[in-house]
Amino acid sequence: MIRVLLADDQHLVRAGFRALLEAEDDLEVVGEAATGREAVEVARRTRPDVVLMDIRMPDGDGLWATGELTADPDLAGTRIVMVTTFELDDYVAQAILAGASGFLVKDTEPVELLRAVRVVAAGDALLSPGATRRLIERVAGGLRPAPDAEALRELTEREREVLALVGHGLTNAEIGERLFLSPLTAKTHVSRIMTKLAARDRVHLVVVAYETGLVQPGRQ
Repeated sequence: MIRVLLADDQHLVRAGFRALLEAEDDLEVVGEAATGREAVEVARRTRPDVVLMDIRMPDGDGLWATGELTADPDLAGTRIVMVTTFELDDYVAQAILAGASGFLVKDTEPVELLRAVRVVAAGDALLSPGATRRLIERVAGGLRPAPDAEALRELTEREREVLALVGHGLTNAEIGERLFLSPLTAKTHVSRIMTKLAARDRVHLVVVAYETGLVQPGRQ
């Protein structure tokens, strides 16, 4: 059972999400919040697998709440999906750098919302690789101006190659094809890299690739 917390200051939005999610056998809504501060409090009490977090809320917005939750070691297993009206909201980009696993626009089709919750709960990135890369490229230079290659010292040369390709937005199958590996082997490399770098998910790996200078915006 995937446990979900709904954080949105609009009751109608929360009600719609709840009805959609609870119609599924494997999804359960464990709490609701109308403010950022309440979202943090409810998340710490219920420890959900996924938080659907609105960007704009009173008393601590979604960006602040995301920072609070991703910094809490007791919530290391909680994935946060930002929900926004605008697909390229700069706040969303900052939230991903703060540890959110992706974002949804509020007019997302119901089937895509359900898929997103399941994908993120499984530890994968919600965003498509290409969308992730474009989003991070918009902010990587400004928010992380000083690359820190030391963060890569635990990785093997092959793992650095794989991380660079993740940073460019390639899927496991595409990484395998580029490096003459099976998709399963590529997936194993990605999992090991996540463990070594203590990355929450694939989106975090994209961020690390840019933070360390392994991948630079605009270069393939």
